Amino acid sequence: MPETIFSKILRNEIPSHKVYEDERVFAFLDINPLSRGHLLVIPKEPAVTLDELSDDSAAALGRVLPRLCRAVQRVSGVLAYNVLQNNGSAAHQAVGHVHFHIIPKPGDESGLGIRWPTGKLSPADGSALAEALRAALE
Repeated sequence: MPETIFSKILRNEIPSHKVYEDERVFAFLDINPLSRGHLLVIPKEPAVTLDELSDDSAAALGRVLPRLCRAVQRVSGVLAYNVLQNNGSAAHQAVGHVHFHIIPKPGDESGLGIRWPTGKLSPADGSALAEALRAALE
């Protein structure tokens, strides 16, 4: 795995505003926040994309994300928030280490803005795609 800013943060070579840490997960404030309370949540396991992450590290992230979201809500006073996770540069991943953003959405002016260009899924295409995905899980 390539060296990243997150690798350096995990080794304490770069300072961070730590919010949470356990044996598998580290969470800290984003230094370029989209809104007050914007957190980054990373696994300590080196993996570039989510599909490369072990089940144990993924489970550890899944256990702590709701707790961190509740903390962000309490401290920011904002009920709405985004949890964002990108995989690969084409999906806008800027750091080659799995990470989740928890971004409070206090109003229209701050937080994450998203444009969601929807498509259509026919019943036949949906059936075929669901079958292919079920087969890929085996």
